[in-house]
Amino acid sequence: MPTTQTKNAKKPTILMTMGRQDRNGHPYQVMTHKYMLPIVEFANCTPLLVPSCFGIDDIEQYLDMADGVYLSGAGSNIDPALYGQENLTPEKTQDVDRDNFDIAIIHAALKRKLPLLGVCRGMQEINVALGGDLHQKVYAEDHLDDHREDPNTSVDEQYGPRHTVNIVPGTWLHTLLGDSTTINSLHGQGIDTLGKGLEPLAHADDGLIEAIHGPSFEQFILGVQWHPEWQTRDNPDSIKLFQTFGEACRAHALGK
Repeated sequence: MPTTQTKNAKKPTILMTMGRQDRNGHPYQVMTHKYMLPIVEFANCTPLLVPSCFGIDDIEQYLDMADGVYLSGAGSNIDPALYGQENLTPEKTQDVDRDNFDIAIIHAALKRKLPLLGVCRGMQEINVALGGDLHQKVYAEDHLDDHREDPNTSVDEQYGPRHTVNIVPGTWLHTLLGDSTTINSLHGQGIDTLGKGLEPLAHADDGLIEAIHGPSFEQFILGVQWHPEWQTRDNPDSIKLFQTFGEACRAHALGK
């Protein structure tokens, strides 16, 4: 796998799906700057933003342009009906268009052997797409801690270091990062049952799955429950994650 890129070489293209956000009575399709920044700065790739509000008919055309797929976090929760449960958090926003689009694009990307990266909601999407389910209220589970941020603190505090995760020995992530890494934590939901073909890469001290991969699949797959995109340049472990994803996308592009 190449680790450098010639000056004039074409960068890999990373498809990033947008989500709905309502502003002043108008529905927007949005992607937060912080998610794109490390794709450009550390993965050395080009982001391609794709709307999720027009259905799934054009997914294959979008993927024709992609060397990898990056599913970001969002303020909305996945519709629990997609994993056979009633909605226990009706106060939280949902984005059914993104749910349907991202689940379809995950399956299409798997068939194409495209590298996949999922952050927070994105990791949960990968799990649900492969038949897994979620704790809808991690904070209400007796055996789990409260992994939510404090909304009354500053953004820097909310995204600051919160706790360590223990990385599964013998995995590629253990080789990359070592026994543990310190992460932020801003999620009310989390993985309960793993989807088919997925295995854990890291756990919190309470046992909650914090990172996953797909050793049953041929391509690179990584999902993390935390937010490595936040101030990536100040976190060597976050830089390694995006560089590794970028190299996987670069290898796929070269193999086309």
